[in-house]
Amino acid sequence: QVQLVESGGGLVQPGGSLRLSCAASGFTFSRYIMSWYRQAPGKQRELVATIARDGRTNYADSVKARFTISRDNANKKLYLQMNNLNPEDTAVYYCNAERGLTDYWGKGTLVTVSS
Repeated sequence: QVQLVESGGGLVQPGGSLRLSCAASGFTFSRYIMSWYRQAPGKQRELVATIARDGRTNYADSVKARFTISRDNANKKLYLQMNNLNPEDTAVYYCNAERGLTDYWGKGTLVTVSS
C-alpha cells in the first residue's frame, strides 16, 4: 500500500523556520521525482519545490533562497527546510511522488505563519 505521510507543520512566527518531513512507503522511492506543493486558503495548489532522482532541485520563485528540498533515498524520506517564513507561506503542504503517469499524494500538513 502506497503511503506518503507529511509531518512537521505547525504555528510559527514570521521570520521563523520549520522543517517538513514526508515518509514514503509502498513504492520504490528512489525512482520517483519528489515534490512539495502547497495550497493556501482560497487558492489553487501550487508547486513549491522539486527534487529529481539525481538530486537536482527546482524552486518556485517565491521560496528561492529560503526553502531547501532534500531527499534520503535509503530511508525513503523527503524534507523541506523552510527559513525566514512569512504569512504568505501559510498553507497546507503536500508531498508528491511522480513517475511517468503514476502520481501519489500525501494528506498534507498545515503550516501557519502568524504573530
